[in-house]
Amino acid sequence: MIYVWATDPGVRRRGESGGAVTALLKFALEEGIVDAVLGVKRGADLTDGRPHLTADPKEVEEMAGSIHGGTLLLSKLFGKYLDGARGFKVGAVVKGCDLMGIFEQAKRGEVDRNNLLLFGLNCGGSIAPSMMRRIISEAFGEEPSAVTKETIHKGRFHITVRGEHKDLPIREIEGAGLGRRENCRRCKLKVPRGADLACGNWGVREELVGEATFVEVTTDRGRDLLRRALEAGAIGIASPEGPCIKARKRREDLIIGLSEEERERDFAPLEGSRDRMRAVIEETARCIKCYACVEVCPALFNTTGPYRTSFPGLVPPGLEFHLTRYAHVADSCINCGQCQELCPMEIPNARIMHAIATDLQELCGYRAGEESSKPAVALMRRPVGA
Repeated sequence: MIYVWATDPGVRRRGESGGAVTALLKFALEEGIVDAVLGVKRGADLTDGRPHLTADPKEVEEMAGSIHGGTLLLSKLFGKYLDGARGFKVGAVVKGCDLMGIFEQAKRGEVDRNNLLLFGLNCGGSIAPSMMRRIISEAFGEEPSAVTKETIHKGRFHITVRGEHKDLPIREIEGAGLGRRENCRRCKLKVPRGADLACGNWGVREELVGEATFVEVTTDRGRDLLRRALEAGAIGIASPEGPCIKARKRREDLIIGLSEEERERDFAPLEGSRDRMRAVIEETARCIKCYACVEVCPALFNTTGPYRTSFPGLVPPGLEFHLTRYAHVADSCINCGQCQELCPMEIPNARIMHAIATDLQELCGYRAGEESSKPAVALMRRPVGA
């Protein structure tokens, strides 16, 4: 566990928490450790997060800074557009759900994990773009386009507008019916230690907040990158004190405890098998069979073929369409929320699916997206003809 910061003043200024991740990504690209970098770049404004792939170290700086309003999942991009990172190496910045999705894709042979250098970011949750605009306009009374920076720190949402700093408690915002996505509130993977480096601002001592990143080194590959970058003068480092490490752990435990409360609230109406089936029937009755839930799910293969050929015709589709998809995901739902986020009919797919998967994971002793063993129930071979 160490503090890390960029030595380049420009990178430090543009990057988050001292620009450590940006500096390391640039160094990895410049030294040929990776062939390309995949991250999220700000689009029209801070609510518009767009995936961006580059082999130009200068463009890495353009991806610096937090974007809590972008609700992208990067996991399936490797298989759909980058041939599963086979034959070339990619450095990528990932949230917990991105990382879990990569693990599930790797188990299904859709991505080569060995060719990915992963920077995991501590994440307390993301916010849908439309909701981000509402928070800025309704909670802060500001015009969204005027906000130049946003971040979440110590349970408070911070914005910078016209050079002025404003912040509000997250719980106050969410108490007003605004705030993080539903699946983020119940997520329990806040520090993505399955990446090569787990990075964030939790545990940074007060005088270094905004100036340094707290980094947990989790693999030999991550350790070697830090060593080389330090020897080259690309980064500076310091050791965190014991109280800061303990404070980081308390912060993580607190958020996980709140996530557990959210799970109990979300899953309570689905506890009985009849209640769960009734919810499935009622909620999926408005499905228009757009296949978005299939296309974005990291626990499914990168194809909609079996669903298009097995269930042609009627809209809404029969119940078997949804039950088949649920069965294919079974115990492998990682609670990324994409199937719910992108559903044009606002079907609570993630809530239903993760309630099912949580029960199965408990029965089978398997944690989707968090361990290398394969699931006991979910579909693990690409369907014939897909």
